[in-house]
Amino acid sequence: MPSRVDDTAGSGDASKSMIPLTPTLCGENLSCLRGDRLVFAALGFAVAAGGALLLRGANGSGKTSLLRMVAGLLPPLDGRLLWGDAPIVDDPAAHRRRIGYLGHADGVKAQFTTLEMVSLAARLADPRQARPRADQALADLGIAALAPVPGRYLSAGQRRRVALAGLLAKGARVWLLDEPTVGLDARAEAALDRIVARHRNEGGLVIAATHRPLDWPGAETLAVDRFAPTAGAAA
Repeated sequence: MPSRVDDTAGSGDASKSMIPLTPTLCGENLSCLRGDRLVFAALGFAVAAGGALLLRGANGSGKTSLLRMVAGLLPPLDGRLLWGDAPIVDDPAAHRRRIGYLGHADGVKAQFTTLEMVSLAARLADPRQARPRADQALADLGIAALAPVPGRYLSAGQRRRVALAGLLAKGARVWLLDEPTVGLDARAEAALDRIVARHRNEGGLVIAATHRPLDWPGAETLAVDRFAPTAGAAA
């Protein structure tokens, strides 16, 4: 198993089955403060190359906050994030390059065509191969026919698939997905499963916040709400 989580997260023997692949993305003793509320504390995880970690928990438990923390968009109140043995804060630019983040907002622009938006993401991976990378990503998500269509004419499900195609075209090593199945029909969910499996087989890793079960073989689960502070600690 190429990923592991702290035993305190209810992962059973997950850490015992970890394959020693490198690099590993780790969080150690993480705490999150939003406003004056301590959302979670002493949270830890590790995901190795080829691994997947599913974040579960009630609304407000900190799943999105943890994703944003891993993306470098939200600093932890305490604890640290590491890529291999190196703290992420030592080279934030390198960390940004390895991250592909899909949040609640799909980022689709009304005035740009589907192809233009996905090509922009592809240029981050290789400007010389942006068009073929974009074409392949659109095909993989089953939306090649939408290439000339401006964002303003796309349905919610189509917009979500465009965002996923951009993530795929970017070629990031680490995928951070916040409720990735929102707006997707059964065919699009199957396409998502395929691209996640391929990404992992190629040595990528995935962390996804989800309320829905995801059929990703070997994925570990981190119950974020188990790291909620006690009433006394929050006060």
